[in-house]
Amino acid sequence: MKRRSLLAIAGGSVLTLALSACGGGSSDPAASAGAGSSSEGGSTAGGLITIIVNDPSNPYWAAEGDSAKAAAEELGYKATVAAHRGDTNTESQLVDTAISNGSVALLLDPANADGSVGAVQKADAAGIPVFLINAEINKTGIAKAQLVSNNAQGAALGAQQWAQLVGQDGQYAELLGAPSDNNAATRSNGYQTVLSQYPGLKEVAEQVANWDRTEGHDKMQAMLQANPGINAVISGNDEMALGAIAALQESGQIGQMKAIGGFDGSPDAVDAIKAGTLSYTVLQPVVTFSQEAVKQADSFLKTGETGVSEEKQAFDCVLITKDNVDQYTAPFTMSQ
Repeated sequence: MKRRSLLAIAGGSVLTLALSACGGGSSDPAASAGAGSSSEGGSTAGGLITIIVNDPSNPYWAAEGDSAKAAAEELGYKATVAAHRGDTNTESQLVDTAISNGSVALLLDPANADGSVGAVQKADAAGIPVFLINAEINKTGIAKAQLVSNNAQGAALGAQQWAQLVGQDGQYAELLGAPSDNNAATRSNGYQTVLSQYPGLKEVAEQVANWDRTEGHDKMQAMLQANPGINAVISGNDEMALGAIAALQESGQIGQMKAIGGFDGSPDAVDAIKAGTLSYTVLQPVVTFSQEAVKQADSFLKTGETGVSEEKQAFDCVLITKDNVDQYTAPFTMSQ
């Protein structure tokens, strides 16, 4: 099958997963922020930091919001977590709320690589420094920092492990993340860079499942019906992989799978590795870069500088397999 380019689907845009909710992420929005700030920095510490994530019913995004909120409160700020659930209109409204609440800084997991640019510009114009986490936008110079997982490095890690398990020959299916998220294209292209070195591995089906477990299940069912010879699955995130596993179990085809690979390092994925249904996951250090974003926001508010030289910052991922899964000590962290 000739592989469709996700970059074409994405229209030039790029962890992470709807497992069971792991803490809800939301808190009472503060009515006011206290001290004001400026996008030029140099204000006093304290005030409200608004954190906007995608969907806190997903443990990855819940961990993102919870860890950032805890880090902000530890530094003496008030913090509130809200969710846009991938909708740019909701995102824009939440930014308006952050402005009206007098937020001193905004941490944002952007809904859309292109469509979120306006929201970031609006916050910046209102004097609120913006720190992007988990996903980038297709513009530099308006956010003070963009902190993400090293998706290319993580995809290569995962694809190499997957290829070792599948071997030289196989017919596989790929589940792709939301086309509006640059991470989806980066991971898929990273997979293909590795797997293209194995001419006996044939991608016979691919479907966009938008990071969602239910969609992963349904799309996997459809791919199995059209391509009963599929014997391996590679996925852009854990949620879609877990949905695929459910579909494979229902069809009785789980036993013919040589490998099923995920990406995120979610608690449910770790449990699936221990159970032997998921071959591996690629841990995104979402807790690490969410906390780091808060530290950089604090530095900027106090000194006018983030303390780092680059706006775009990538944090390396870690491969979790049956051999090291016991080192997974807390959600989205590994023991050192």
